[in-house]
Amino acid sequence: MSIELKNVTYTYSPGTAYESHALKDVSLVIPDGQFIGIIGHTGSGKSTLIQHLNALVQPTSGQVLYNGEDVWAEKYDRKQLRSEVGLVFQYPEHQLFENDVISDVCFGPMNQGLSREEAEKEAKQALTHVGVKESNFKKSPFELSGGQKKRVAIAGVLAMNPKILILDEPTAGLDPKGRDDILDQIAELHKVRGITIVLVSHSMEDIAKYVERLIVMNHGEAVFDDTPKKVFSHYKELETMGLAAPQIGLPIRVVVVDLDVLSEDYPEYKGFRKAYINAHILEVSGEEVSMEEGCLSLPGIHESVKRGNKIRVKYLDEDLVEHDEIVEGYLARVMQHEFDHLDGKMFIDHLSPLRKQMIKGKLNAMLKGKAHCTYKVKTVK
Repeated sequence: MSIELKNVTYTYSPGTAYESHALKDVSLVIPDGQFIGIIGHTGSGKSTLIQHLNALVQPTSGQVLYNGEDVWAEKYDRKQLRSEVGLVFQYPEHQLFENDVISDVCFGPMNQGLSREEAEKEAKQALTHVGVKESNFKKSPFELSGGQKKRVAIAGVLAMNPKILILDEPTAGLDPKGRDDILDQIAELHKVRGITIVLVSHSMEDIAKYVERLIVMNHGEAVFDDTPKKVFSHYKELETMGLAAPQIGLPIRVVVVDLDVLSEDYPEYKGFRKAYINAHILEVSGEEVSMEEGCLSLPGIHESVKRGNKIRVKYLDEDLVEHDEIVEGYLARVMQHEFDHLDGKMFIDHLSPLRKQMIKGKLNAMLKGKAHCTYKVKTVK
């Protein structure tokens, strides 16, 4: 169920002194099943754009097509269109009007021709999907919190089983937890129901974590339309539009392996100092070789640990270029030791339970002052 805009322009007060273009020659396609974000500052045209998607407003010029049909053609069934392309307004008060929550959500399905019993079944399922508790079903929607009102408004549209769900600023006015809850719920709806979702926001943080495609509106034009990663690469242009790229991304975990200190015994590692970013070992193989290991956090403790002599490792280098490579020998064993720390492990986790217990006893004794320990740097071969 796709929507296509072809060269759509929308002009307020045309032919007057107050004429202004809310949309200028916008062309885009919204295919089945996508999770799309539309971002833009106040007055950028994003709200006007989504009102075209279910024929709430008619373009001044251009076409809006739903499954290849012009929605403004004579005799086109726009009522049916609005059942399949559901719009949740920014302010839920605009959509809530019944005496209780369940009746409010039943209104849409009953308007489609369902009986009260059938409508209640759809309403209860929709309310459950958006996380409204059954204890709230008989309450007035105006007794609910802002976040709960938004959930009920979303349920009112979902109960009509739309193919496309459009949400205009669904997190406006919510605290951080409420905002995250609503967005998580919307993401779950996309996953469970498989419907197309169009999420409108002025918050880059909201958009970045959820959508697979991002459309940026500015002065009535769609200036960017791509994956979030590619759109955010235009951060300088975004900043001129009043849209700062979000400060989110993958957590950075860095392990620096410095083997230059051992170059007398291992000449091949002369000058070897390398950073491994977000590294993880995909496979360990080869002959198991024993190596005496220690750690600065366990002074005086050195144990023989067996490790595979060959690994396949994936990581980013200092230029954030991804590598997938095979490493063998001493370096492979050192990397296993160091990368263990990324998973909260230590070399003693590879020892027998009895040996681990003996080491813990020694450490406890050291902490209680019953034993004395000194630490000296030693070359580990």
